[in-house]
Amino acid sequence: MTSRRAGPLTGEAHVPGDKSISHRSLILGAMTVGETKVTGLLEGQDVLDTAKAMRAFGAQIEKIGETWHVHGVGVGGFLEPENVIDCGNSGTSVRLIMGTMATSPIVATFTGDASLNKRPMARVTDPLTLFGARAYGRSSGRLPMTIVGAKEPMPVRYATPVPSAQVKSAVLLAGLNAPGETVVIERESTRDHTERMLAGFGASISTEDTKEGRVITLQGRPEFVPQDIVVPRDPSSAAFPVCAALIVEGSDVLVPNIGLNPTRAGLFFALQEMGANLTFENMREAGGEPVADLRAKFSPDMKGIEVPAERAATMIDEYPVLSVVAAFAQGKTHMPGVKELRVKESDRIDAMARGLRAAGVQVDEGEDWWTVHGRGFGDVAGGATVETFLDHRIAMSFLVMGLATNAPMSVDDGQPIATSFPIFEGLMADLGAHVERT
Repeated sequence: MTSRRAGPLTGEAHVPGDKSISHRSLILGAMTVGETKVTGLLEGQDVLDTAKAMRAFGAQIEKIGETWHVHGVGVGGFLEPENVIDCGNSGTSVRLIMGTMATSPIVATFTGDASLNKRPMARVTDPLTLFGARAYGRSSGRLPMTIVGAKEPMPVRYATPVPSAQVKSAVLLAGLNAPGETVVIERESTRDHTERMLAGFGASISTEDTKEGRVITLQGRPEFVPQDIVVPRDPSSAAFPVCAALIVEGSDVLVPNIGLNPTRAGLFFALQEMGANLTFENMREAGGEPVADLRAKFSPDMKGIEVPAERAATMIDEYPVLSVVAAFAQGKTHMPGVKELRVKESDRIDAMARGLRAAGVQVDEGEDWWTVHGRGFGDVAGGATVETFLDHRIAMSFLVMGLATNAPMSVDDGQPIATSFPIFEGLMADLGAHVERT
């Protein structure tokens, strides 16, 4: 796919539903006796793979009109799947589902695409073995992997070694079918959708900030209550039309109904600190989550900033597109505390650094940090074809970049975009962007 400099981007960008909440809606709905109804579900491939997996464990899931209906099997009621569970490109799917089934006396084998099968799984399987589960996979701790669920699970007290909402969530989901209290301790807070949704479904869960960090305590074996869930729109998807509007001359774009959970909204605060003309309108609450309409306008006078390391967990998926904006700002944007980027769908620091350098932007990097030396509006060359490494966010970030570079930008493979943002191409075209398949 190729993008080229566009005229002003204008109009409303109705991005898909939040991916994190969509995954959890299906998984928790599958653990409820009765019918959970979900509207606004992200229908990207990652979430569809989660739905397919939940069916394999015994849940009934169907879409009628615009509503998804989930008839669950109850906590601890998962059936043993007949076939291998293929999670495609979705690290969230495989890690959360491993946790969910690890305390049931069943066996399941998981695999994924070439990208997912390179990602580390020991960070999840290590704490799951503390419950009594067993994991058998490649010697490198990667998929394909078989999980043998615990027949007599024990509750766990676990301090997460890295800030990861997926690890935390896997442990909490495993704790649902263990007796007594399961405790997770986070030194750095991560997105809290799992805690919010567990409480909404009727679990007894509490959070306390202590000297150890954030201590989350879950009482096992709750009786879940079916829910009607309205999924807010995804802030990670909103990042792309927002950032495009900031760097394309004359743009004025409204992105409505965006979830602004404080554990997810770090990008938008970083952009405002850079001097972006980005405002939150119609602030409100929906389904226990803060929501607002985002208005982004062309911002030619942005400056480079130091992004606080402690903010990394709140915007970890947005660093690629932030680095694109940083290329059009004046001065250095330094991003420390981001080693997690190296084990995402790709090594995102390496992938973005390669592409930015090919487009004429200086990038310095270390294992846990990187710095983009901004060239200012109108002085970014472009003209490169970038390898995406099967990573949807790398592909979308460089397609956004090409809307404002002096020469077009191309990506070698736009297909992974469908995993999280299947309407990206059409949505951007409706705003006035020039993005085409080549």
